[in-house]
Amino acid sequence: MNAATVIFQRLSESFWLNCKLFGLTLLFSVPLGFVVAFGSMSRFKPLAWLTRTFVWAIRGTPLMLQVIIIYFAPGLLFEMTPWGSGSSGRLVACTIAFVINYACYFSEIYRGGIEAVPRGQYEAGKVLGLTKSQIFFRVTLLQLVKGILPPMGNEIITLIKDTALARIISNKEIIMMAQEYASKGLIWPLFSTAIYFLVFVGGLTLLFGWIEKKMDYFRV
Repeated sequence: MNAATVIFQRLSESFWLNCKLFGLTLLFSVPLGFVVAFGSMSRFKPLAWLTRTFVWAIRGTPLMLQVIIIYFAPGLLFEMTPWGSGSSGRLVACTIAFVINYACYFSEIYRGGIEAVPRGQYEAGKVLGLTKSQIFFRVTLLQLVKGILPPMGNEIITLIKDTALARIISNKEIIMMAQEYASKGLIWPLFSTAIYFLVFVGGLTLLFGWIEKKMDYFRV
């Protein structure tokens, strides 16, 4: 096995961490975003105000800073490490930061999509005797999916690139691995990391394009 093959193998193993962080973030932030969205749209004003303030704070500060705070704050403030030690603990802390951050961004996309559905359709559902949950799942949800696909696609593509920020707390993702080679005078592994991201983003772009075509029956 030559040196280049070994390097690509190690880069691929490091990129798996990026993929895990990407998958875990989507798994938890997509449903959590709905919870945050409904909180910000609540008729109970204190809850709506508190939720919107939290979303504003998360969206207004860098994700890198949030990762650092979530990883180090428990130890500095309470002298405890709830995330555990080693690489698994760092991945847990990073995942929590990413989930909170992206749930807030997704919540704003959901809120915009829900509010974009014409009010008359809610009223029509009530006239037909549908409950609020039936109106949401049978009338609003599919139109919501159609409306939010483009912005959700953009955020999800941004997410795979943001996983490189995991290195800030020493998660050995692909760019951190490549920089180790660069520090030894071998620069091409650093540039080759672009291939991994381009292939991943290309696959996501094709996937979202296919989904949008499947949703064309909602087009007026």
